[in-house]
Amino acid sequence: VYGIVERYGLANLLISTACAGVLLFLLGLLKLGTLVRYVPVSIVIGFTNGIAVLIAASQLRDWLGLTVPKMPADFFTQLNVMAQHLGTFNPYAFGLGSACVLGLFVWRRVTSRVPGPIVALVTLTALAALLHLPVETIGSRFGGIPRELPVFALPEFTWETVKLLVTPTLTIALLGAIESLLCARVADQLGTARRHDPNQELMAQGVANFITPFFGGMPATGTIARTVTNVRAGATTPVAGMVHALTLLLVVLLAAPLALYVPLAVLAGILLFVAWNMGEWHAFARLRQHSSHYRVLMLGTFC
Repeated sequence: VYGIVERYGLANLLISTACAGVLLFLLGLLKLGTLVRYVPVSIVIGFTNGIAVLIAASQLRDWLGLTVPKMPADFFTQLNVMAQHLGTFNPYAFGLGSACVLGLFVWRRVTSRVPGPIVALVTLTALAALLHLPVETIGSRFGGIPRELPVFALPEFTWETVKLLVTPTLTIALLGAIESLLCARVADQLGTARRHDPNQELMAQGVANFITPFFGGMPATGTIARTVTNVRAGATTPVAGMVHALTLLLVVLLAAPLALYVPLAVLAGILLFVAWNMGEWHAFARLRQHSSHYRVLMLGTFC
């Protein structure tokens, strides 16, 4: 998405998202979602571990409190840019993020009835506010969270423009389909809920992606980070996802002023914890037990 915005602009991203929604719906309608069952386990593991590494890398800037004017989209370029700005290291941000990660590991051993990320978010945000720690927050970087619902608006487009957006449209549709279905497969392995219907998943994603651009929304897919976090927190049915959505809506409408004070380092710590938990790191240690074909597929997907 970041790359598409850089090349085509935000308005064209919205058009591509709506077109990708139509493609996703057609993929589900034609029952092509069932093809995901033929994806080898080695690819699923490599994909999951790769996403975990990308999530962790994306949070290093906030965890270390680095001052970077603009982060690039490429993984290796991100690491290079952060290395060049190590001189802006913020020990207060690093302390908050590290306390968050360590606290989450300890909390998991104490109790699972109250989600650890919520406890960490509330307590460390209060601590940072009371001590007036010099760390970046949601408010200081983004200026706040809008408290009103988005307004319906038709993006300006022509068929000539749509023809020029074939590549980003296919990119969003195919990556959205692959990520959503692999995410669903991972959730099936982790949880005890009924197995997902891949075709229904694609049609639902298609409807979501067709509608959301008319309200200024970004492309929507099932993502492993949120799904694994939900399952680890005790979710057993799809109702948990609905509660998740309603909770976000309440945060926007009611708790937006409080969210301004949340340190980005604490959010980074939560996502670092998520990245660690979602990865199947033991699979690397067991690679010697598998065939060379399995190893090539897994490592190739991971890289």
